[in-house]
Amino acid sequence: MVDAVTLPAPDSELVDKLVAANRILYHQGVVDGFGHASVRHDKSPAHFLLARNMAPGLVRRDDIVTFDLDGAALDAGERRVYLERFIHGEIYRARPDVQAIVHSHSPSVIPFGVTAQPLRPIFHMSGFLGEGAAMFEIREIAGDTNMLISDNRLGAALAASLGARSTVLMRGHGSTVVGTSIEQAVYRAIYAEVNAKLQLQAVTLGEVTYLNANEAAKAASTNDTQLARTWELWLRQVGTIE
Repeated sequence: MVDAVTLPAPDSELVDKLVAANRILYHQGVVDGFGHASVRHDKSPAHFLLARNMAPGLVRRDDIVTFDLDGAALDAGERRVYLERFIHGEIYRARPDVQAIVHSHSPSVIPFGVTAQPLRPIFHMSGFLGEGAAMFEIREIAGDTNMLISDNRLGAALAASLGARSTVLMRGHGSTVVGTSIEQAVYRAIYAEVNAKLQLQAVTLGEVTYLNANEAAKAASTNDTQLARTWELWLRQVGTIE
């Protein structure tokens, strides 16, 4: 059995990136006192890193906890952990390609999870939405709940709804986005919110022309080559990592 003693420590740069991700998402208005970001452990694909139960904008290096895919904390000690850590564990289990995850309640995205209006790419910066956002309805799995993904069964159901896509909307709750890196997951979480805000504005003006599938795919491919550009800016905005 792997424990905190036998598991190699994650790369310190990876931990710093996760701390930065939390602060960037807060600075960009994607998370507030709630929401969380994680990254797969760089030395063990069956583990991931996630902060203890706290506001994302306050996360520091010492707040990062290691979890297995069942959501069990290896080194939390007496610290409380997030109730919805099962979102992360089950998506990492289902998607070997996913290296980072952001769960948020970003306000402009919420309406698309409770209406028949799909979240679609309205400009090139959100080309990753060309595949469409998946929808998760918790009532279909567990009836009337507190809306939280609070166990492995619900986490697995959410991962199944996400499928191979980058984004899943959670009715009456929020959204979860995934990426092949922390930088990509943070980018997608930020631009999902920006796209939603622009889409809400555009539909009030009349019929909207969205990116088609080919345009979206080409835009997403190009944007993925430019992630360092936005990451550097966002990193400087949040300051020194502690």
